[in-house]
Parts: sequence; C-alpha cells; structure tokens
Amino acid sequence: MSIDRRCFLAGAASAVGAASILSDPKATFGEDKAVSPEKPGRRPNPIALSTYSLWRFRNQHLRDIHRCIDIASEMGFDGVELLLYQISQNELLSNSALQAMKRHAFQLGLPLCGMSTHQGFVTPDVEKRKRNVDLTISQIELCYRLGIPTMRVNTGRWGTSKNFDTLMANRGIEPPLDGYTDDDAFPWVIESFKKCLPTAEKCGVVMGLENHWGLGLTPEGVMRIVDAVNSPWLQVTLDTGNFLEDPYEKLEKLAPKTKFVQVKTYYGGGQWYELDLDYDRIAKMLKKHDYKGWISLEFEGKEDYRTAIPKSLAMLRAAFA
Repeated sequence: MSIDRRCFLAGAASAVGAASILSDPKATFGEDKAVSPEKPGRRPNPIALSTYSLWRFRNQHLRDIHRCIDIASEMGFDGVELLLYQISQNELLSNSALQAMKRHAFQLGLPLCGMSTHQGFVTPDVEKRKRNVDLTISQIELCYRLGIPTMRVNTGRWGTSKNFDTLMANRGIEPPLDGYTDDDAFPWVIESFKKCLPTAEKCGVVMGLENHWGLGLTPEGVMRIVDAVNSPWLQVTLDTGNFLEDPYEKLEKLAPKTKFVQVKTYYGGGQWYELDLDYDRIAKMLKKHDYKGWISLEFEGKEDYRTAIPKSLAMLRAAFA
C-alpha cells in the first residue's frame, strides 16, 4: 500500500472517530471525562493601577510615569491608567519620551488601558469652549499615539467656587455664573463633545464622560449629555467615589453605558472625604449589566501606598473575580 493511501485511510478513520465523539455527548477523552457542552467560565475583570494613586498632585517623588509603571508591575496589576496632568510638558513635546512609556509598559506585559484628562465646556465664552474642544482633540490624538483605547473626559464646571477645597466642603455643588443656569450649559457641553467625535472615531478612542463635578455631578446630568450626543465614541467612565450620597442606585443608572470603571479606596482615611463602599455589591451590579472591562484603582487614602495599594488590589481581586 502506498504511503499516500495509508495516510488517506488513517485520516479518514480519524475523521470518523472525531465525528462520533462530537455526536455523542457521553464520549470521553482519555480519562473518562465527558465532553461538556457548558460555556466556558466568565473571566475576571482586569485591574489597572491609575498613576494618580501614586502621585496625587502632591507626591513629587512618585510623579515619574516609568516609576509608576514599575510599581504597578511589582504589585501585580494587569494594566496602567495614566493621569495626563502627571506627564511633564517636556515629555508631551517629545514623541520619543512618549513612546518610551509605551515600550516600558509593553516590556512588563502591562497595557496602557486608559488616560484621565481634563477639559471644561461650562462657560458662555465661545472662544474658551473652542480652545477646550481643540485641547480634547489633541488629547484623543495623544491616546492614539500611546495605543490607549479610552480616555476620561469631564464637562468642566462653573468655576464659582473659591478653590477645590471649597468645592469639596460643599459636596461638589457649585452655583452657576450670575445670569445663567445649568440648563444653559448643557447645550454647550453637548455641542463641544459632538465636535470631538470625528477625531475619536478616526483614532479609535472612546471618550468616557465621568460622573465628576460640574454637570456630571448627577447620573441624570451625565446621561443627558451621553444620550444627546448619541455616539459609541462618547460613553461613560464610572467613578465609584464621586456620588457622595446614595451611591449604589446612582452608579447603576450609569452602568448600561459604562465602558471604563475607576474605583476609590480610602485606607487611612480620605483626604477630602471617604466612602464606605461595598465592592462585592458594586461588582455584582456591574456583572448584572455584563460589564467585562477594566477596573482602575484610584487610591485616595492617607495610608502609605506601599501597604494600602496591595490591600486595595487584593480586595478588588476578590470582589471582581
């Protein structure tokens, strides 16, 4: 018998055997284990470290992005979210410096999964809004250069608070400018985000509107903007720490449109406030809405990061397993 004929017969016999196994749910492989038609298990949510957890606008020795990437790797995170304010102007002007960050993370097996940016459209000044649209477009393009698929965006706020400490003392509530109301500002914000959509689509970067301050103080405010813009390129970045009262119902209102999640922990007490958040409950709620994306830690407590961040990661691993 020729080699070709033997190979054909052997292959035919294998095909028949495979067909019988696939057609018989009781068929076994080796160790008397039946082929199971069950779906594979749900994978855990990947967990990232936001570089904000380390720098937080005050720890200058932890500002360096490369050091933050190393710490994220050493502590066992799955990825890194960058805080744009943390990147120096010299680094922003150097493509080589930016690409070195991406290479560093890649070499450690850590995706750069998100970026937190700041902009503000809550102003009657048309030129200021245009500058912020241009700023946001440049931030989208920066994410594209770094291979980052989503960036946190804000509505901005009226700016009538004396400073951020005053805003926090007032639980994030801020009066509008004289002669205006929040209803005047929503069209400004909606129009501004619409102008950013072509760049977001071209670059493949999803803008995630955060429940932050300004018009994003309530879930209704966030969804009023997201629904009006009505684009897959403007969705929601959900922050667990920015609803200071009755957080769970408010978070769930945003869950269907959520594409990125930032979680707060406060070991050692919060800098401005702290919330006793039930992450088992939050994880179950997100799972109910089939959220499979990133969980990014924004540590805001006073405890030393070297003990508080590993505790935070262990807690989140258990909750989002």
